[in-house]
Amino acid sequence: MIHQDIINKTILFVKGKLENAEGGHDWFHIERVFKNAVSIANNEVCDINVVKLGALLHDIADSKFHDGDETIGPKTAREYLESEKVDADTIQHIINIIENVSFKGGKTETKFSSIELDIVQDADRLDAIGAIGIARTFNYGGFKNRTLYNPNIAPNLNLTKEEYKNSEAPTLNHFYEKLLLLKDKMNTKTGIQIAQKRHQFMISFLSQFYAEWDGEL
Repeated sequence: MIHQDIINKTILFVKGKLENAEGGHDWFHIERVFKNAVSIANNEVCDINVVKLGALLHDIADSKFHDGDETIGPKTAREYLESEKVDADTIQHIINIIENVSFKGGKTETKFSSIELDIVQDADRLDAIGAIGIARTFNYGGFKNRTLYNPNIAPNLNLTKEEYKNSEAPTLNHFYEKLLLLKDKMNTKTGIQIAQKRHQFMISFLSQFYAEWDGEL
């Protein structure tokens, strides 16, 4: 049985770990995903504590900031949960969520499924689209010193997982290579509904972006 004090301790643990994180993958990202996940979970039959811990720990050590190493996040989460005496089955469920939540180019086969993973994945994907998603995308592009847009570099819609991870393409290409694809990859009814609205906001943004780029007054 997981009590609220574990959730509170986990919040403090994650805040400490992500104190100096890049702005799109910091504590505030985790907090938004946590809130999204709880809202979605309210409309699903699920283990709310697994959802909460999965959301809090899903980006504890993002591979993008650890030379592509996808083992650090699950390892860090497992060590923390074991130190808090969380039962083994719950720990494994949360590790499975962490290992399967990411987009990674959208081509990877997931080896695990649960309603709790569906909820956390939807919550995370919702934070990648809409106004926040746009802000995060350009924040990360600036972090990587990428150009905003280059009309001569077309988006690659057939990226492999490795190509996706190592891409240095202009930031705007990311909308076509990931963000605009997420609406059709949502798992839950609530996630689908929210994603529709955020998707339309991105479409409007892109129309405005291209108009301004072309000097339309």
